[in-house]
Amino acid sequence: MPAITAQKEQMSIVIVGHVDHGKSTVIGRLLADTGSLPQGKLEQVKANCARNSKPFEYAFLLDALKDEQSQGITIDTARCFFKTAKRDYIIIDAPGHIEFLKNMVTGASRAEAALLVIDAQEGIQENSRRHGYLVSMLGLKQVTILVNKMDLVKYDRGIFEGITREYTEFLERINVKPVSFIPISAREGENITGKSARLPWHSGCSVLEQLDEFAKAPPEEHLPFRLPVQDIYKFTDRGDERRIVAGTVLTGRVRAGDRVVFLPSGKTSEIKTVEVFNAAPKKRAAAGEAAGVTLSEQVYVKPGEIMARMDEKPPQVGSHFLANVFWVGRAPMIKNRNYRLKLAATRISVRLVEIRNVLDASDLTSDRNKQQIDRHDVAECAFETARPIAFDLASELEKTSRFVIVDNFEIAGGGIVLGVHNPGETILQRHIRDRELIWERGSVTADQRTAAYAHRGKFILFTGDKGIGKKILAKALESRLFHGGLKAYYLGISNLALGLESDVPDQAGNPAEHVNTIGELARIMTDAGQIFITSISGADEHDLHTLKLLNEPYEIFVVNVGENNCEGYPVDINISRLHDREEAVEGIFRKLIQKDIISDYSI
Repeated sequence: MPAITAQKEQMSIVIVGHVDHGKSTVIGRLLADTGSLPQGKLEQVKANCARNSKPFEYAFLLDALKDEQSQGITIDTARCFFKTAKRDYIIIDAPGHIEFLKNMVTGASRAEAALLVIDAQEGIQENSRRHGYLVSMLGLKQVTILVNKMDLVKYDRGIFEGITREYTEFLERINVKPVSFIPISAREGENITGKSARLPWHSGCSVLEQLDEFAKAPPEEHLPFRLPVQDIYKFTDRGDERRIVAGTVLTGRVRAGDRVVFLPSGKTSEIKTVEVFNAAPKKRAAAGEAAGVTLSEQVYVKPGEIMARMDEKPPQVGSHFLANVFWVGRAPMIKNRNYRLKLAATRISVRLVEIRNVLDASDLTSDRNKQQIDRHDVAECAFETARPIAFDLASELEKTSRFVIVDNFEIAGGGIVLGVHNPGETILQRHIRDRELIWERGSVTADQRTAAYAHRGKFILFTGDKGIGKKILAKALESRLFHGGLKAYYLGISNLALGLESDVPDQAGNPAEHVNTIGELARIMTDAGQIFITSISGADEHDLHTLKLLNEPYEIFVVNVGENNCEGYPVDINISRLHDREEAVEGIFRKLIQKDIISDYSI
């Protein structure tokens, strides 16, 4: 194939259509009529056809192997290159539905537009509709319909307009708005690279003119700024107090002095410096560069957040989204089971909550009533993550809309985010409602336990950064309460990793991932009238709200140690600096009395 000119812009086009409707012939004509074939290739293929006593077809130009030509069909996925004065094109012929869908849904192919071929004589077939679904599910916005083989219907305008009318109505039902319909004869070369004298009633573009009119996506540096936070590095050597937020710029650019927002937390600051490894600070960072930034105002952010500029459109934030997913896992994807989602730098638990439509990639059959996603299925689904995440829509910003799903340590699916989903009730809310409806209560009341124990049941949570003494303080409080005759119990988070959650290895090592289990335990312990104490490093306001919900109808008592990273949640005590442990414990003790959790006479 001829080399693509580096100076001109490139565009990838995918071509789909029912078998024998002529899509390979369309590609062959584009290659031949734009002079994009290697010298002598056309003559060589024609000579091969003559030797085999078979009529020449432009589709044969795509067949790389002799045995494919003998079968008269295209087997392998073909990527062909041709040029116009405006740009260089990569056109993808996709006969293998499974591999095509796998590449397209996971973003590997990055087609920017689609040509969908329909045979004028055969008319709209079931596969024509399935390919329409396919284009819709892939999120392609620039779609042109080529009504081929007009020579077989004597270039009849009425037949073309009938197909246009019927297929437009179908596409409207699946939210696809075609750019244009073009009548063509690929075999005869009519309306391929120029206007056809045999189709004088068509005032629109030829295929080549339409390709040049497709809009090119802007360069990645000109897109909205997105930097997924991979880690935060703190330096202490030789008085270096920098705190560097590091990651790779996926799109856009940022400069020192730009105001930025971190999502999903919503925290804002200003870029102080742009840092690179083992080099002097820079003034800017752009798409494709690994970089770090220091902030003028220090804010607490976690790895997995997305940094965006405040003067640009931000990512979406939520725990519910609609997506198209391609499933390659050995086991089917099941509703309401936990999987692991990886999107940009985010790693989080996710559940499939709704299946709206499924395409079988092997034959493109559609099923709107399927209850699971099998291997090689493409499905339009609704998902819910364990906490809010930041993401973009595939129609707006591709790189931060792609994700993969991990099942049993293997990548089992890939997808693109289509939109935000509003279910009305979260999985957590539904779980708590159902749990409380069936909660079986004993014959001893909460008031009786309070009278007997001289305190109310309470969940006390210590939160803050790692290494600041939360655990020591929590255990000291447990000891103070126990030796005061109260029923207190401290739970270490590490007890869960190889204990209650030993079948959830993804959760080990990340305390915030234990939130649901801790909340359920707290509900039981407080209902039993105990003072249940634990500590979580790196908990944010979402974690605290989740624990509050899980512990209902009982309340939660929060002690923050060090920098308060939970501005969106009202903590009960904030210990900014831990100088005297005994004094801090006594302060918490007095607060418990003040809130009528512990009786005065129990001191």
